[in-house]
Amino acid sequence: MFEVAGLDHIYIAVSDLRRSELFYDRAMTTLGFHKNSFTLEGDPHIQYFNRHFGYVLRPARTAREHDNYAPGLHHLCLRVNSIDDVINAAKALKEAGVDAPPAKHFPEYAPDYWATFFSDPDGLRLEITNYRQERRERHDNWDELVGREKSKPIDHV
Repeated sequence: MFEVAGLDHIYIAVSDLRRSELFYDRAMTTLGFHKNSFTLEGDPHIQYFNRHFGYVLRPARTAREHDNYAPGLHHLCLRVNSIDDVINAAKALKEAGVDAPPAKHFPEYAPDYWATFFSDPDGLRLEITNYRQERRERHDNWDELVGREKSKPIDHV
């Protein structure tokens, strides 16, 4: 049996590659990503990457702003290790010129849920949250959880 272990890359189509590159240069390098560029099928691409995955910008074929409530991607959430990391990431983004509000506690999502939300130039909503206890327990106890729940449908993941 195989397991999907994580995201490899995400492609984001942007209406203005240069404008988005300026935004993501500030945001992604602040978050520790590296950058390269390449051409694929004649289109320029800009990739931000860390050791876990790549985040690639490519030119859109239509020039509409992203609608978070249309079918498709609502938002993209990046995870850091701790609440302090969320607080520090929000501060660093703000200092880098990204309109990210201070990290905030969202107990309605989970007792230890902290996040900051911001948007890219096309309106794609981005979030940074902490590695919550529920997620840690799921990761650390996966075999036990799956074995116990095989006989019943999964309600909330």
